[in-house]
Amino acid sequence: MGILITIDGLDASGKETQSKLLCEALRAHGKRVRLLSFPMYGEQSAVPVEMYLSGALGGDPEDTNAYAASSFFSVDRYISFRTDWCADLADPDTVVVTNRYTTANAVHQLSKLPREQWEEFLAWLWNFEFDRLGLPRPDCILYLEMRPDISRRLLASRSAETGRAQDIHERSCDHLERSYEAALYASETLGWHKISCYSGDDPRPIPDIHAEIMEVLAPYLAS
Repeated sequence: MGILITIDGLDASGKETQSKLLCEALRAHGKRVRLLSFPMYGEQSAVPVEMYLSGALGGDPEDTNAYAASSFFSVDRYISFRTDWCADLADPDTVVVTNRYTTANAVHQLSKLPREQWEEFLAWLWNFEFDRLGLPRPDCILYLEMRPDISRRLLASRSAETGRAQDIHERSCDHLERSYEAALYASETLGWHKISCYSGDDPRPIPDIHAEIMEVLAPYLAS
């Protein structure tokens, strides 16, 4: 069995950048690497997710309850695992890196629920994806912490530069704020490795964050 590493965080926290840098570093050290990014946009497995995020089921994230929305993302992961990357993870010499995973439901969907239901939801989510669906559990989860006010600023700048429309999660200031609180709770409750990606009111330098990630992962990659 290979190693499964998950990187997650709020929108604009640097997940894609850090996932790619990690893969480059692992390959430079002779590791066989597979990088995955969820949802699998453009694939049939992600159609329900794309409908949800585009606003086809309602323009507010709250229009689709936490359990229903979670199932869309879970099915996308299940189908992609069964039809694609299960062979990669079965190889003991391979490191699979995921940009988002089950952890994203533990952030964005958990945030829709009242605080007294958070523990119950996380227990359901972990049981549903890892025990019922049989998806592999990550060996290490890295949570890139970015304050929501900085995330919003970076999202607005990215959208203006690229012309890419924001999805219903990104457009909602309330959702970002609640997701930040949910992420901190999930990170502490589930034992994720939290890496602060800001200093003061600005993002930390990308190389500094990458160096901290490699330090955290050293014990997992020692063999």
